[in-house]
Amino acid sequence: MDRVAAIRAFNRFYTRHLGVLSAGLLDTPYSLTEARILFELGLRDACETGELRRMLGLDAGYLSRILSRFEADGLVTRERSAADGRRQIVRLTDAGRAARAMLDERSTAQIRAFLEPLPEGERRRLVAAMRTIQEILEGTRPAGPYLLRPPRPGDLGWVVYRHGALYHDEYGWDETFERLVLGIVNDYVAAEGDKGQAGWVAELDGEPVGFVACMRQDARTARLRLLLVEPSARGMGIGSRLVDECLRFARTVGYSRITLMTYDVLADARRLYQRAGFELESETPERAFGREMVRQIWSRGL
Repeated sequence: MDRVAAIRAFNRFYTRHLGVLSAGLLDTPYSLTEARILFELGLRDACETGELRRMLGLDAGYLSRILSRFEADGLVTRERSAADGRRQIVRLTDAGRAARAMLDERSTAQIRAFLEPLPEGERRRLVAAMRTIQEILEGTRPAGPYLLRPPRPGDLGWVVYRHGALYHDEYGWDETFERLVLGIVNDYVAAEGDKGQAGWVAELDGEPVGFVACMRQDARTARLRLLLVEPSARGMGIGSRLVDECLRFARTVGYSRITLMTYDVLADARRLYQRAGFELESETPERAFGREMVRQIWSRGL
């Protein structure tokens, strides 16, 4: 299924799941649009019709017809603005506020009924997925605090999966890259107990959004590996923080140098490494993961 078809299928599922295709939303006489208008009007004492139209993306004539019907039903009042007679001010009446309260109560009950049978972990996943959709479509980034923690069961599988999926989507790399990552993760697991090795997961709102590992290259040299930051969490400084944590750990356990391998096409990662004090050591043209690229080795002293 292509991406357009997948989104359309989700839209059909979600609108059916919410019951918005029914004649009245939540067993009320109001359509989804009418309910949204009542909800927005209830957030403020008064609202100018032009502002309401822009807020909801409605046609002026369509909004006017709905407000006329609301006025006839005693749900709103309309009057000309004292400051500008060309503008119309809308307010909810007591009956309008009661209708809005009823819609609000029924909507809350509906959502609680959706969540009730789900385990807590699934509830968190659902809310996080909805937040991700909103952030992507609005072009915003999450502002909540993130934390760094050691890997837990399930995290290393996520590292392999997200490396394979992200690098395929963003750079067109084939499955051989995922196999490479799997091999590195296997080496990481095999070296469990090595005090010269550590890994960190960046977590935001209960979900992993980043990872890096510091692994042993030799007795005096550490190697930074598997740096990853989810697209939804980029721009928050998580990548820099993961690199800094890796450097701090390498110094603490006694390494004198740290190295990493990357490719020339990974420009954002390269700039991050340069800001952290890494310098280019060597370059080798090669075909890797189905692409012609330049393999680069970067390193710095500690």
